[in-house]
Order: sequence, then structure tokens, then C-alpha cells
Amino acid sequence: MRISTHPAVLAVAAVLAGPAAFGQPATAKGLTAVTGIKVGHHTLTERPTGCTVILTEAGAVAGVDVRGGAPGTRETDLLDPVNMVQKVHAIVLSGGSAFGLDSASGVMRYLEEKGVGFDAFVAKVPIVPAAILFDLAVGGSPKIRPTAECGYAAAQAATDGPVAEGNVGAGAGATVGKTGGPARSMKAGIGSAAIALPNGLVVAALVAVNAVGDIIDPATGRVVAGVRNAGGKGFADARVLVRSGALGRRDPDFDRKKPGADAPPRPGENTTIGVVATNAVLTKVEATKMAQMAHDGYARAISPVHTPGDGDTIFALATGTLAGEGNASLVGALAAEVMADAIVRAANQATGLPGIPAARDLAK
Repeated sequence: MRISTHPAVLAVAAVLAGPAAFGQPATAKGLTAVTGIKVGHHTLTERPTGCTVILTEAGAVAGVDVRGGAPGTRETDLLDPVNMVQKVHAIVLSGGSAFGLDSASGVMRYLEEKGVGFDAFVAKVPIVPAAILFDLAVGGSPKIRPTAECGYAAAQAATDGPVAEGNVGAGAGATVGKTGGPARSMKAGIGSAAIALPNGLVVAALVAVNAVGDIIDPATGRVVAGVRNAGGKGFADARVLVRSGALGRRDPDFDRKKPGADAPPRPGENTTIGVVATNAVLTKVEATKMAQMAHDGYARAISPVHTPGDGDTIFALATGTLAGEGNASLVGALAAEVMADAIVRAANQATGLPGIPAARDLAK
């Protein structure tokens, strides 16, 4: 995981946390830098897909913000601040489209066996919200997708060690840069990053990046991975395509079945799903605001984002292990920064698949 030294991060820390925070490095563990969080992946070998489980067995105050127009989620209504349950025991991110929501059932079974859950008197009911991304068209039969057994295995594998990134778990079949059609897309995956301040505050992110848009490094403004030019060399830059009106335009030669013609983008096959977490004490309302502010990280690092065909979703977790009242403004601002870092890492840590290169392949 990268040590975050982005100038904006340092500026936020200096203004909102005081001079003592300026210039401090981030932890290298990623999301598990937040005490009380474990992360586990299960990756299928038959086709690039899988699921990622974030365990908070002691419970964590949670919020969510869904901004894409085609979400696939479970238990998000429960996270509305007006609703009763305050804490969750896990979050599941999965490939496999809506079929992948079944992964959460396996995580519930794992937690129930450990006696973890909301005390409903007659049973402990694990609270396990989930979100999915669409990867059914990548690398094999769409009948191969994560199941409840995959969720159980990912929960079993969860540790508080450094988070594995790239082509693992929910990111195994993730691709980006699909504004020019699937033939010009690139590989992305799981990315994670964290920021730690000297007062003990930690804010971290984990994300599975399957965006229709390009991945932009906010520090440079350059495309890291995205829609490639026809022929596969260099980037077309989705921002340029948007301004020219060419975004998603159907290639007429494709309709005529001419060799080499670009297939049009397919709706509903995109989504970036992630989690931001902190050790600060936050209310459910403040955790929800943290999730909302973290979407600024999506906007900084993905272009375009939050489209009608995206299912973009961010969960927020607050474990509350840092003593004292939390600074929700600082936490939210840092959540946006660390989410952008994690998105860039998701592209840089990925490895290519046949016909779908990764950023590291183009750098050779």
C-alpha cells in the first residue's frame, strides 16, 4: 500500500487537524490499518471473478451512499440513519452481478457460527450489507460467479494484515475504460490505501474498480488506465470523448460486421464499489456523511463516473477505537483523498488478462 504524500492530503490535515498533523506519512496496510477491521478475498479460478469481505466482528457504526444509476445492493436501507440498527458486522463486495449478492449469505453463516450479530434475543443476526459489480462478460462462462460458499471462504481468509490488491476477490474480473466498447477496455481490480495522523486518527479505503470511465491520477491529471485508441496504442481519453460528443457513439462499421470495428459500450456493465473506514467515533449520521464525501474521490479519479449504467456505491465504517469525539469534517475530507488513492492503486496493481491489458502492460 502506498504512503500518501499527496499535497491535498497534507493541506487538509494541516487546516482541519492543526499544525502537528502536517507532513505525516500514512500507514502501509491499507484498510486494515483501521483497528477492528479484517479483509479477506476469495478468487475463483474457473473465471476471473470473486468476492471481498470486510469483517468488523466487534461491530462498526456504518453508513452508505449510492450514486450510480444501476446499483446492485443488499441491506442498504438498514443503514439509513433513521433506522434502528446502528452497527454492522461485515461488508461484502462481489463480482457476478446480482447473483454475487449471495456471497453475503455465506458471510452471515460464518459470523453466526462465531456468535457474532445483532442480538434479537432468540438469535444473533449478523448485519452484512453488500454491493456487486458486473463482470459476467469477462474471461469465461457467465454461469461462473460467486456463491455463498465464496463468501464463507473469504470470511475464513480474512486477516488484519496488509490488504492484497489487484486481480483478487471482487476485483478479479474488473475492467475500466469501456466508453469505447469492451474491445478497447483495460484491466483494473482491488486497490487500498490509508492515511494516519499523529493524533492517532486513521482513515482508509478499499475499492473494486469496474468503471465505464477512465482512471485519472489526481496528482498529475493523466490517464492511468482507460479507453485505448483504436488499434490499442495510447489513450483516447474519455474526457476528450465527452467534450467532442463521441462518448459511447456506435461505430457504424460494427453494424456492418466489418473486421476491427468497435462494439458499442454495453449498458449496466460498470460499477465502482468501495468502503471507507476510520477508527474515529462517529454517529450513524456522520458515517453517512463520510460515505457521501468519499464519492468526491470517485469524481477526482474516474471520468466519467456515476452514470446511468454505473452502480457506484460507497460504505463507511467507524470502529470508534480512537478515544474522543470524532471530527467528521476532517474524516470525510480524508476519506475522499484516500479513496482517490485507492482507485489509482486498483489500476496500477492490476495485471492484464488475454485481450485486456493493464496499466503495467502499457508501461513496458
